[in-house]
Amino acid sequence: MTAALKADVNRQVAALFATIDDYSEEAFIAQVDALAAELPEGDADGIFHRGSARDSWGHSDLAVPLYAQALEIGGLTGENRRRAVIQMSSSLRNVGRVEDALATLLKEKETGGEDHLSHALDCTIALCLATLGREREGLSLVLVALAKHLPRYNRSMANYGRVLLEG
Repeated sequence: MTAALKADVNRQVAALFATIDDYSEEAFIAQVDALAAELPEGDADGIFHRGSARDSWGHSDLAVPLYAQALEIGGLTGENRRRAVIQMSSSLRNVGRVEDALATLLKEKETGGEDHLSHALDCTIALCLATLGREREGLSLVLVALAKHLPRYNRSMANYGRVLLEG
């Protein structure tokens, strides 16, 4: 398999996700599965895309094993790897495995570095914390992340977010 094929399938899947609302659930999942089938059997990106399609239609229970398989076999890199971690963790939370989700997210936060998905990671951590009854911690994370995007009050909101952990 060539890197060009993988990149092409990734582009086509991204374009399909951009138009998800134009499809029925069955048609969308079938389209993603067809694109994933263009990759070799067991390809991590293909498995990830299949999980994402099911997850996007509310089937967290079907998505978790696919995400886990894609991450376990390796081969996911960059954005797809990070998205798989975030999405799997969100789905784990949805199926009641909140502690597993939080542990996975915190490990990613510690080792994954900063990128354009870092705030999505923080938001997913915040959801897990809220589910566990730790709303102040979750709100703190969200405020600190959001403060970076505000047109004003950046410093104040970030400080308010940090102070929540002291109270």
